[in-house]
Amino acid sequence: MSDDSQIHVPAAFIALHVAPGRHPRAHEAADIARRHEVCEDLAQSLVERAQQVQFQLGITEADVLDKMLVSLQAVAEGGAADVLPNPQEAGWVVGRLAELLGWSDHLSDAVRALAGPH
Repeated sequence: MSDDSQIHVPAAFIALHVAPGRHPRAHEAADIARRHEVCEDLAQSLVERAQQVQFQLGITEADVLDKMLVSLQAVAEGGAADVLPNPQEAGWVVGRLAELLGWSDHLSDAVRALAGPH
């Protein structure tokens, strides 16, 4: 990302938008930073909801994360692309959510594959 940006965008998020071995152009970098901010804010906002779902339903952390992914992907497929995550970003959001909750070890293999490294 550009040196004048104070937002650190993780390489795993950049990889969702740029082909391997390629660096984003200036206009792409700004868009990626904006998309990252949306996704990071979404992950942060889902922390409490994920805890509520686990408590209310009495399910495992992995099950909560799987449910979150299914919900986010459904929203992503029918939502406004500029304000909601796309399906690939939805996987990243769930991975980030797991990280925020300390549940990274509980990601199912399917979610882990979509979430990428964090």
